[in-house]
Amino acid sequence: MGEAPKPPFRADHVGSLLRPAALHEARAKAQKGEIGPAELRAVEDAAIADAVRLQEDAGLQAITDGEFRRSHYLVDFLTGFEGIVPTNTSYALAFKGEHGESGETRSMLTVTEKVRRTRPVMVEAFRFLKERTKRTPKLCLPSPTWIHMRGGRKTVDQGVYPDIEEFWADIVRAFHEEIADLAAAGCTYLQLDEISFAFLCDATIRERMRGDGLNPDAEARRYAAVVNAIAAGAPPSMTVTVHTCRGNFQSMWMAEGSYDRVASEVFAQPDVDGYFLEYDSDRAGGFEPLRYVPKDKKVVLGLASSKRPELESKDVLKRRIEEASQYFPLSQLCLSPQCGFASTHHGNRITEDVEKRKLALLVEVATEVWGSAAS
Repeated sequence: MGEAPKPPFRADHVGSLLRPAALHEARAKAQKGEIGPAELRAVEDAAIADAVRLQEDAGLQAITDGEFRRSHYLVDFLTGFEGIVPTNTSYALAFKGEHGESGETRSMLTVTEKVRRTRPVMVEAFRFLKERTKRTPKLCLPSPTWIHMRGGRKTVDQGVYPDIEEFWADIVRAFHEEIADLAAAGCTYLQLDEISFAFLCDATIRERMRGDGLNPDAEARRYAAVVNAIAAGAPPSMTVTVHTCRGNFQSMWMAEGSYDRVASEVFAQPDVDGYFLEYDSDRAGGFEPLRYVPKDKKVVLGLASSKRPELESKDVLKRRIEEASQYFPLSQLCLSPQCGFASTHHGNRITEDVEKRKLALLVEVATEVWGSAAS
């Protein structure tokens, strides 16, 4: 018998899924104190079981819990470490929609004391998922670089960390401890959601960083090194991929710009096995930066939109894959949506039926291009 295919798979996905109505209702009741944690967890458990079936029915090999136990892809995990707390400030970043919609986020994370992992954060959630699928359970963890990129020393207190390198060392250590427990629980597929890589392609955001006393080019190198150091803590049995996108909130986005600005720095990560890259719109530029990705990696092309309800054309997806193969080997390419369907509990402005049809479409296209949606 041949070896089981290793992730990322030919048809894959970023991780988060639209929360069903029952979960929205239960979370709202929990916030009001109308139900307790056990009742909320029971609703989450049932919703996750349904999400597993949705992914398996679509033909996917990588199965996530839809991030149904989280309100926000980033906040819920990182605040599980001691020393990191959420806050609202006047530091706003604007969201933009294709039809004139707008919004903003003021939520930030700040470091108020030494960062330590005092307990497992996502291990029990992973165990629950693993028990419910015979396919490959995938866990997505947010990269910590967003904390620093949103203000530098405004978010990492100089009194707590006079030496910023000590902060990065503590963060990496906390991730390594979590990864070790995840590996012991049977996790073989880990994704790090590193949105800073794509945000560093945006001229406006880079200027904002300069105003905070940060050098965008230097930080691109630093963030790439931090993410690689986290990946280096994974055992050989665990595939580690990096996902980057330009913002994903209620079908809106924040950043734009080609990967050219950062490609030579952020793809120089020897301990990362592959990259999920947003390519569903012209905001990402062309495929030319793929030439910087080492040929032993895999690149998952985020060609289908998790933001728009329109179903992509098979012919267009195949043509885009062919275009990308001019810069990176077809044998190392895969296919996915550009981001999750619900980076926060709000979800994008599409329906669960559209979500399911898009996932099934990716499986069909991958099978027609590569002969399989897995290997």
